Amino acid sequence: MIATAPDSVAAELFDRTLPVVDRVYIADTDVAAGYAANTTAAFSEKWAALEQEEDGGDGWQRFQYRWYLDCYGYASEKALAEALAGRRRILDAGCGPGHKAAWLARLNPQALVVAMDLSESVFLAARRYGDVANMRFVKGDIAAAPFRDGAFDFINCDQVLHHTADPPATLREFRRILSDGGGLHTYVYARKALPRELLDEHFREYSKKLSGEELWALSEQLTRLGRTLAELDVAIDVPDMPALGIAGGRIDLQRFLYWNFIKCFWNPEHGFDGSRMVNFDWYSPETAFRYSREEFESMLAGAGFAPDFLHSEQACHSGRFVA
Repeated sequence: MIATAPDSVAAELFDRTLPVVDRVYIADTDVAAGYAANTTAAFSEKWAALEQEEDGGDGWQRFQYRWYLDCYGYASEKALAEALAGRRRILDAGCGPGHKAAWLARLNPQALVVAMDLSESVFLAARRYGDVANMRFVKGDIAAAPFRDGAFDFINCDQVLHHTADPPATLREFRRILSDGGGLHTYVYARKALPRELLDEHFREYSKKLSGEELWALSEQLTRLGRTLAELDVAIDVPDMPALGIAGGRIDLQRFLYWNFIKCFWNPEHGFDGSRMVNFDWYSPETAFRYSREEFESMLAGAGFAPDFLHSEQACHSGRFVA
C-alpha cells in the first residue's frame, strides 16, 4: 500500500490527525476485535466477491437505487437530489464498495461526501471512486467515529445500523457528529415471523463454525432453492397464524417460505451471483438485529432524532430523521 498525504478539506472534519493509505484515512480499528471481527471479515469477503462479479453487481445496484428511493420516500432521483441540495458535508456510514456514496456525490456535487467503512471494502471504494473530486474515504468504526462534533449536516446509514454491536449507541454517535437540524437516513431489518426468527438466530450462531468457503456454498444452495421455488410459480392460500406472526392470504410459495421460514432469496433482476450475495449477507455477519416499527421509532427518538418520514415493509423499517 502507498501512503499519501492528507488534504486540508477533509482534515477539518477529524478530531485528530489520521494517516492516509491509498487515499483512505485510517482511524483506530482496535474495535475490530470481538464482535466486529466476524462482521467486518464477512463484509470484506462479500464486497471482494462482488468486485469479481461486476456484471451481476450492476443489476443489484440499479435495484438498490430504486429501493432506496422507495424506502426514504422519494418519488424520483431528482427529488432526492433536491433534498440533498442544501447539504455540504455528507457521511455515508457503512459505505461498502462506495456505490451509494458516489451516487450521493453525483447528486450533490457541491457537497463533500465521506465514504466510511470498517471493512476492507473501503479500499475498493477508493480505487473505484478516488478520482471523484468531492469524495473522501475513511476506514474506521462508524460507532466510534473520528470526527468533530457537528462535522456533518447529513448522514446516510442504509442497511448498516443493525450490524453494529449497539445500534442505540451508534445512533447517539451519529447525533454527536451531526449538526443541529441535520438529516439522517437509516434502515434496519424488520422482525420476521417466529419460525424464521428462530431459525435465523440458531443458524447465525451455527454459521460462526463454518468457513467462508462453506458459507458461500450454503449461499449458493439457498439461491438455487429460492430460484427453484420461484420457477414453480405456485401460489397457496395461507390461514392467519397470529401466534407465529404469519399473515394469512394468497401468496407465492417461494415468498411464503422466504418470509416465514428460511432465507432463500431469489430475484431474477439480481441474477444468480447477486442473489447469492444477498443470501451470504444474511447468514455470514454474526451481528444482525431485527426490530418492530415501534422499537425502531423509539430507538431513534432516544438518540435525539425526530421522524420526518417513516416506511415499513416485511423486509425493513426505514426513515428520514432530523437531529
